[in-house]
Amino acid sequence: MSDVALSEEVLFRTEGRAGIISLNKPKTIHALTLGMVRAMTVQLQAWASDPAVEIVLLDHAEGRGFCSGGDINLLRESALNDDGASGRNFFFEEYRLNHLMHEYAKPIVAFMDGITMGGGVGISQPARYRVATENTRFAMPETGIGLFPDVGGGWYLSRLKGRIGYYLALTGARLDGAECAATGLATHYLSAETLPEAKRRIAGAPGDIEAILRDLSAAPPPAAVLAHRDDIDRLFASGRLEDIHAALAADGGEWALKQLATLRTKSPQTCKVALRQLDLGRECASFADNMRMEYRIASRVLTRHDFIEGVRAVIVEKDNAPKWDPPTPEGVSEALLDSIFAPLPADEEWRPL
Repeated sequence: MSDVALSEEVLFRTEGRAGIISLNKPKTIHALTLGMVRAMTVQLQAWASDPAVEIVLLDHAEGRGFCSGGDINLLRESALNDDGASGRNFFFEEYRLNHLMHEYAKPIVAFMDGITMGGGVGISQPARYRVATENTRFAMPETGIGLFPDVGGGWYLSRLKGRIGYYLALTGARLDGAECAATGLATHYLSAETLPEAKRRIAGAPGDIEAILRDLSAAPPPAAVLAHRDDIDRLFASGRLEDIHAALAADGGEWALKQLATLRTKSPQTCKVALRQLDLGRECASFADNMRMEYRIASRVLTRHDFIEGVRAVIVEKDNAPKWDPPTPEGVSEALLDSIFAPLPADEEWRPL
Protein backbone atom coordinates (compact mmCIF):
# COMPACT_ATOMS: atom_id res chain seq x y z
CA MET A 1 0.00 0.00 0.00
CA SER A 2 1.24 3.49 -0.84
CA ASP A 3 0.13 7.10 -1.36
CA VAL A 4 -2.19 7.08 1.63
CA ALA A 5 -4.14 10.29 2.11
CA LEU A 6 -6.60 10.66 4.98
CA SER A 7 -9.26 13.26 5.64
CA GLU A 8 -12.16 13.27 8.04
CA GLU A 9 -14.84 12.48 5.46
CA VAL A 10 -13.26 10.50 2.62
CA LEU A 11 -10.14 8.34 2.43
CA PHE A 12 -7.87 7.75 -0.54
CA ARG A 13 -5.17 5.15 -0.98
CA THR A 14 -3.55 3.04 -3.63
CA GLU A 15 -3.27 -0.70 -3.33
CA GLY A 16 -1.65 -2.77 -6.05
CA ARG A 17 -2.73 -1.15 -9.28
CA ALA A 18 -5.95 0.30 -7.88
CA GLY A 19 -6.87 3.68 -6.51
CA ILE A 20 -9.34 3.24 -3.66
CA ILE A 21 -11.88 5.82 -2.52
CA SER A 22 -13.61 5.07 0.79
CA LEU A 23 -16.42 7.30 2.02
CA ASN A 24 -15.88 7.94 5.72
CA LYS A 25 -18.78 9.78 7.31
CA PRO A 26 -20.62 6.93 9.07
CA LYS A 27 -22.81 9.05 11.38
CA THR A 28 -24.72 10.31 8.33
CA ILE A 29 -24.35 7.07 6.33
CA HIS A 30 -21.61 8.78 4.30
CA ALA A 31 -23.84 11.57 2.99
CA LEU A 32 -21.86 13.67 0.54
CA THR A 33 -20.61 17.09 1.58
CA LEU A 34 -19.08 19.71 -0.68
CA GLY A 35 -15.68 18.87 0.80
CA MET A 36 -16.10 15.19 -0.11
CA VAL A 37 -17.21 16.08 -3.64
CA ARG A 38 -14.21 18.35 -4.15
CA ALA A 39 -11.74 15.85 -2.70
CA MET A 40 -13.04 13.03 -4.91
CA THR A 41 -12.93 15.25 -7.98
CA VAL A 42 -9.31 16.27 -7.37
CA GLN A 43 -8.21 12.68 -6.65
CA LEU A 44 -9.94 11.23 -9.71
CA GLN A 45 -8.33 13.87 -11.90
CA ALA A 46 -4.92 12.98 -10.47
CA TRP A 47 -5.40 9.24 -10.94
CA ALA A 48 -6.63 9.76 -14.51
CA SER A 49 -3.08 10.59 -15.58
CA ASP A 50 -1.26 8.27 -13.15
CA PRO A 51 -0.02 5.16 -15.00
CA ALA A 52 0.32 3.29 -11.68
CA VAL A 53 -3.45 3.43 -11.22
CA GLU A 54 -5.33 1.22 -13.68
CA ILE A 55 -8.68 0.99 -11.93
CA VAL A 56 -10.64 2.84 -9.22
CA LEU A 57 -12.56 1.11 -6.42
CA LEU A 58 -15.27 3.04 -4.59
CA ASP A 59 -16.61 1.84 -1.25
CA HIS A 60 -17.31 2.98 2.30
CA ALA A 61 -14.85 2.75 5.15
CA GLU A 62 -17.12 1.77 8.04
CA GLY A 63 -20.66 1.76 9.28
CA ARG A 64 -23.88 0.74 7.61
CA GLY A 65 -24.61 1.82 4.11
CA PHE A 66 -22.64 2.94 1.09
CA CYS A 67 -24.01 6.49 0.74
CA SER A 68 -27.35 7.87 1.91
CA GLY A 69 -27.34 10.88 -0.41
CA GLY A 70 -26.27 14.50 -0.34
CA ASP A 71 -26.12 17.03 2.47
CA ILE A 72 -29.86 17.82 2.57
CA ASN A 73 -29.66 20.05 5.64
CA LEU A 74 -27.02 22.21 3.93
CA LEU A 75 -29.32 22.61 0.95
CA ARG A 76 -32.28 23.60 3.10
CA GLU A 77 -30.21 26.10 5.07
CA SER A 78 -29.05 27.58 1.78
CA ALA A 79 -32.63 27.92 0.56
CA LEU A 80 -33.59 29.68 3.79
CA ASN A 81 -30.53 31.88 4.30
CA ASP A 82 -28.71 32.73 1.06
CA ASP A 83 -31.41 32.40 -1.59
CA GLY A 84 -29.96 29.06 -2.65
CA ALA A 85 -26.50 30.31 -3.65
CA SER A 86 -24.44 27.76 -1.69
CA GLY A 87 -26.93 25.02 -2.58
CA ARG A 88 -26.57 25.77 -6.28
CA ASN A 89 -22.80 25.66 -5.88
CA PHE A 90 -23.06 22.24 -4.26
CA PHE A 91 -25.20 20.93 -7.13
CA PHE A 92 -22.85 22.49 -9.70
CA GLU A 93 -19.79 20.70 -8.28
CA GLU A 94 -21.58 17.46 -7.44
CA TYR A 95 -22.87 17.20 -11.02
CA ARG A 96 -19.33 17.83 -12.29
CA LEU A 97 -18.16 14.86 -10.21
CA ASN A 98 -21.02 12.73 -11.57
CA HIS A 99 -20.04 13.67 -15.14
CA LEU A 100 -16.31 13.12 -14.50
CA MET A 101 -17.09 9.59 -13.28
CA HIS A 102 -19.46 8.89 -16.18
CA GLU A 103 -16.79 9.85 -18.73
CA TYR A 104 -13.80 8.43 -16.81
CA ALA A 105 -11.42 6.53 -19.07
CA LYS A 106 -10.32 4.01 -16.44
CA PRO A 107 -12.80 1.48 -15.02
CA ILE A 108 -14.54 2.39 -11.79
CA VAL A 109 -16.01 -0.29 -9.52
CA ALA A 110 -18.69 0.84 -7.06
CA PHE A 111 -19.45 -1.48 -4.16
CA MET A 112 -23.09 -0.67 -3.33
CA ASP A 113 -23.01 -2.58 -0.04
CA GLY A 114 -25.84 -1.18 2.08
CA ILE A 115 -27.94 1.96 1.70
CA THR A 116 -27.39 3.53 -1.73
CA MET A 117 -29.70 6.49 -2.17
CA GLY A 118 -29.82 9.89 -3.86
CA GLY A 119 -26.29 11.20 -4.14
CA GLY A 120 -25.03 7.66 -3.54
CA VAL A 121 -26.81 6.63 -6.72
CA GLY A 122 -25.10 9.55 -8.46
CA ILE A 123 -21.62 8.23 -7.67
CA SER A 124 -22.37 4.53 -8.20
CA GLN A 125 -24.37 4.47 -11.44
CA PRO A 126 -21.56 6.05 -13.52
CA ALA A 127 -19.28 3.16 -12.55
CA ARG A 128 -18.56 0.57 -15.23
CA TYR A 129 -18.96 -2.16 -12.60
CA ARG A 130 -21.67 -1.83 -9.95
CA VAL A 131 -21.63 -4.52 -7.28
CA ALA A 132 -24.73 -5.18 -5.19
CA THR A 133 -24.94 -7.43 -2.14
CA GLU A 134 -27.60 -8.83 0.17
CA ASN A 135 -27.24 -5.56 2.13
CA THR A 136 -27.99 -3.22 -0.78
CA ARG A 137 -30.96 -0.88 -0.37
CA PHE A 138 -31.26 1.29 -3.48
CA ALA A 139 -33.69 4.21 -3.80
CA MET A 140 -34.24 7.64 -5.26
CA PRO A 141 -36.64 9.01 -2.60
CA GLU A 142 -36.44 12.68 -3.52
CA THR A 143 -40.10 13.30 -4.39
CA GLY A 144 -40.90 12.69 -0.71
CA ILE A 145 -38.94 15.81 0.28
CA GLY A 146 -39.95 18.04 -2.61
CA LEU A 147 -36.76 17.42 -4.57
CA PHE A 148 -36.39 15.26 -7.71
CA PRO A 149 -34.24 12.24 -8.73
CA ASP A 150 -31.19 14.23 -9.81
CA VAL A 151 -27.47 13.30 -10.02
CA GLY A 152 -28.17 11.65 -13.37
CA GLY A 153 -31.54 10.10 -12.56
CA GLY A 154 -32.97 11.50 -15.77
CA TRP A 155 -30.37 9.52 -17.69
CA TYR A 156 -30.20 6.25 -15.76
CA LEU A 157 -33.80 5.73 -14.69
CA SER A 158 -35.23 6.59 -18.10
CA ARG A 159 -33.06 3.90 -19.70
CA LEU A 160 -34.26 1.01 -17.55
CA LYS A 161 -36.49 -1.52 -19.27
CA GLY A 162 -40.18 -0.63 -19.43
CA ARG A 163 -41.50 1.91 -16.94
CA ILE A 164 -39.64 0.73 -13.85
CA GLY A 165 -37.45 3.85 -13.79
CA TYR A 166 -40.54 6.05 -13.74
CA TYR A 167 -42.01 3.94 -10.94
CA LEU A 168 -38.81 4.32 -8.90
CA ALA A 169 -38.61 8.07 -9.56
CA LEU A 170 -42.21 8.74 -8.51
CA THR A 171 -42.65 6.40 -5.55
CA GLY A 172 -39.10 6.31 -4.15
CA ALA A 173 -39.48 2.52 -3.88
CA ARG A 174 -36.50 0.68 -2.40
CA LEU A 175 -34.85 -2.16 -4.26
CA ASP A 176 -32.66 -4.81 -2.68
CA GLY A 177 -29.48 -6.14 -4.23
CA ALA A 178 -31.20 -8.91 -6.17
CA GLU A 179 -33.63 -6.39 -7.64
CA CYS A 180 -30.76 -4.08 -8.61
CA ALA A 181 -29.08 -6.95 -10.43
CA ALA A 182 -32.32 -7.96 -12.16
CA THR A 183 -33.07 -4.44 -13.41
CA GLY A 184 -29.53 -3.60 -14.52
CA LEU A 185 -28.85 -1.05 -11.81
CA ALA A 186 -26.11 -3.42 -10.64
CA THR A 187 -23.82 -5.35 -12.97
CA HIS A 188 -22.90 -8.05 -10.41
CA TYR A 189 -24.29 -9.59 -7.23
CA LEU A 190 -21.80 -10.75 -4.60
CA SER A 191 -22.14 -11.89 -1.01
CA ALA A 192 -20.90 -9.11 1.28
CA GLU A 193 -18.44 -11.47 2.93
CA THR A 194 -16.59 -11.90 -0.38
CA LEU A 195 -16.04 -8.16 -0.98
CA PRO A 196 -12.61 -7.96 0.72
CA GLU A 197 -11.36 -10.79 -1.49
CA ALA A 198 -12.88 -9.17 -4.58
CA LYS A 199 -11.16 -5.86 -3.85
CA ARG A 200 -7.83 -7.54 -3.13
CA ARG A 201 -7.91 -9.60 -6.31
CA ILE A 202 -9.06 -6.71 -8.51
CA ALA A 203 -6.34 -4.42 -7.12
CA GLY A 204 -3.74 -7.07 -7.93
CA ALA A 205 -4.99 -7.85 -11.44
CA PRO A 206 -7.32 -5.16 -12.82
CA GLY A 207 -7.23 -6.74 -16.27
CA ASP A 208 -8.89 -9.86 -14.83
CA ILE A 209 -11.83 -8.02 -13.26
CA GLU A 210 -14.47 -9.68 -15.44
CA ALA A 211 -13.25 -13.15 -14.45
CA ILE A 212 -12.83 -12.16 -10.80
CA LEU A 213 -16.35 -10.81 -10.46
CA ARG A 214 -17.78 -13.75 -12.36
CA ASP A 215 -15.89 -16.19 -10.14
CA LEU A 216 -17.06 -14.54 -6.91
CA SER A 217 -20.64 -13.81 -7.99
CA ALA A 218 -23.43 -15.40 -5.98
CA ALA A 219 -26.84 -16.46 -7.21
CA PRO A 220 -29.23 -13.72 -6.09
CA PRO A 221 -32.60 -14.59 -4.58
CA PRO A 222 -35.72 -13.92 -6.68
CA ALA A 223 -36.20 -10.25 -7.51
CA ALA A 224 -39.54 -9.28 -5.99
CA VAL A 225 -40.00 -6.25 -8.23
CA LEU A 226 -40.18 -8.48 -11.31
CA ALA A 227 -43.43 -9.95 -10.02
CA HIS A 228 -44.96 -6.51 -10.61
CA ARG A 229 -43.20 -5.65 -13.87
CA ASP A 230 -46.38 -5.95 -15.96
CA ASP A 231 -48.33 -3.87 -13.44
CA ILE A 232 -45.62 -1.21 -13.44
CA ASP A 233 -45.50 -1.02 -17.22
CA ARG A 234 -49.29 -0.79 -17.43
CA LEU A 235 -50.13 1.47 -14.51
CA PHE A 236 -47.19 3.87 -14.86
CA ALA A 237 -47.42 4.07 -18.65
CA SER A 238 -48.67 7.64 -18.91
CA GLY A 239 -46.54 10.75 -18.86
CA ARG A 240 -49.30 12.54 -16.90
CA LEU A 241 -49.34 12.18 -13.13
CA GLU A 242 -53.13 12.51 -13.09
CA ASP A 243 -53.43 9.53 -15.45
CA ILE A 244 -51.14 7.41 -13.27
CA HIS A 245 -53.22 8.21 -10.17
CA ALA A 246 -56.39 7.34 -12.09
CA ALA A 247 -54.96 4.07 -13.42
CA LEU A 248 -53.90 2.94 -9.95
CA ALA A 249 -57.30 3.83 -8.50
CA ALA A 250 -59.17 2.08 -11.32
CA ASP A 251 -57.09 -1.07 -10.93
CA GLY A 252 -58.17 -1.34 -7.31
CA GLY A 253 -55.81 -4.19 -6.46
CA GLU A 254 -53.87 -4.30 -3.21
CA TRP A 255 -50.53 -3.50 -4.85
CA ALA A 256 -51.96 -0.69 -6.99
CA LEU A 257 -53.73 0.96 -4.07
CA LYS A 258 -50.56 0.77 -1.99
CA GLN A 259 -48.68 2.63 -4.75
CA LEU A 260 -51.45 5.21 -4.99
CA ALA A 261 -51.31 5.81 -1.24
CA THR A 262 -47.56 6.27 -1.51
CA LEU A 263 -47.86 8.71 -4.42
CA ARG A 264 -50.36 10.80 -2.48
CA THR A 265 -47.68 11.48 0.15
CA LYS A 266 -45.25 12.86 -2.44
CA SER A 267 -44.90 16.40 -3.73
CA PRO A 268 -47.17 16.72 -6.79
CA GLN A 269 -44.84 19.40 -8.16
CA THR A 270 -41.73 17.26 -8.05
CA CYS A 271 -43.54 14.15 -9.25
CA LYS A 272 -44.50 16.08 -12.36
CA VAL A 273 -40.95 17.41 -12.60
CA ALA A 274 -39.63 13.84 -12.44
CA LEU A 275 -41.94 12.64 -15.21
CA ARG A 276 -40.81 15.41 -17.54
CA GLN A 277 -37.18 15.00 -16.44
CA LEU A 278 -37.12 11.32 -17.39
CA ASP A 279 -38.88 11.95 -20.69
CA LEU A 280 -36.34 14.61 -21.63
CA GLY A 281 -33.41 12.67 -20.18
CA ARG A 282 -34.24 9.68 -22.34
CA GLU A 283 -33.89 11.91 -25.41
CA CYS A 284 -30.62 13.58 -24.35
CA ALA A 285 -27.75 12.91 -26.75
CA SER A 286 -25.13 13.05 -23.99
CA PHE A 287 -24.85 12.73 -20.23
CA ALA A 288 -23.65 16.34 -20.12
CA ASP A 289 -26.89 17.47 -21.76
CA ASN A 290 -28.84 15.61 -19.09
CA MET A 291 -26.84 17.17 -16.28
CA ARG A 292 -27.31 20.63 -17.76
CA MET A 293 -31.06 20.04 -17.68
CA GLU A 294 -30.97 18.71 -14.12
CA TYR A 295 -28.96 21.72 -12.92
CA ARG A 296 -31.63 24.03 -14.31
CA ILE A 297 -34.28 22.09 -12.39
CA ALA A 298 -32.20 22.00 -9.19
CA SER A 299 -31.55 25.73 -9.32
CA ARG A 300 -35.29 26.42 -9.30
CA VAL A 301 -36.63 23.60 -7.10
CA LEU A 302 -34.08 24.32 -4.36
CA THR A 303 -35.76 27.56 -3.33
CA ARG A 304 -39.36 26.56 -3.91
CA HIS A 305 -41.78 25.86 -1.07
CA ASP A 306 -42.01 22.09 -1.48
CA PHE A 307 -38.31 21.40 -0.89
CA ILE A 308 -38.09 23.58 2.22
CA GLU A 309 -41.34 22.11 3.54
CA GLY A 310 -40.47 18.53 2.61
CA VAL A 311 -37.15 18.58 4.46
CA ARG A 312 -38.86 20.19 7.46
CA ALA A 313 -41.51 17.48 7.59
CA VAL A 314 -39.38 14.43 6.87
CA ILE A 315 -35.90 15.25 8.18
CA VAL A 316 -35.99 18.23 10.57
CA GLU A 317 -39.22 17.96 12.57
CA LYS A 318 -40.07 14.44 11.40
CA ASP A 319 -43.82 14.92 11.60
CA ASN A 320 -44.13 13.37 8.11
CA ALA A 321 -46.99 15.74 7.32
CA PRO A 322 -45.72 18.06 4.59
CA LYS A 323 -48.14 20.65 3.22
CA TRP A 324 -47.41 20.70 -0.48
CA ASP A 325 -48.07 23.73 -2.68
CA PRO A 326 -49.79 23.09 -5.01
CA PRO A 327 -51.40 20.29 -2.98
CA THR A 328 -52.74 18.27 -5.93
CA PRO A 329 -51.44 17.16 -9.34
CA GLU A 330 -54.13 19.23 -11.04
CA GLY A 331 -52.70 22.37 -9.44
CA VAL A 332 -49.26 21.93 -11.03
CA SER A 333 -49.52 23.77 -14.32
CA GLU A 334 -47.51 23.26 -17.47
CA ALA A 335 -46.46 26.91 -17.17
CA LEU A 336 -44.94 26.20 -13.74
CA LEU A 337 -43.05 23.21 -15.14
CA ASP A 338 -41.87 25.28 -18.09
CA SER A 339 -40.42 27.85 -15.68
CA ILE A 340 -38.57 25.14 -13.73
CA PHE A 341 -37.04 23.62 -16.88
CA ALA A 342 -36.26 26.91 -18.65
CA PRO A 343 -32.64 27.69 -19.63
CA LEU A 344 -30.62 29.73 -17.17
CA PRO A 345 -28.73 32.89 -18.12
CA ALA A 346 -25.70 31.86 -20.17
CA ASP A 347 -23.20 32.64 -17.41
CA GLU A 348 -25.17 30.54 -14.89
CA GLU A 349 -25.62 27.34 -16.95
CA TRP A 350 -23.94 24.15 -15.75
CA ARG A 351 -20.88 22.98 -17.64
CA PRO A 352 -18.57 19.98 -17.18
CA LEU A 353 -14.97 20.16 -16.09
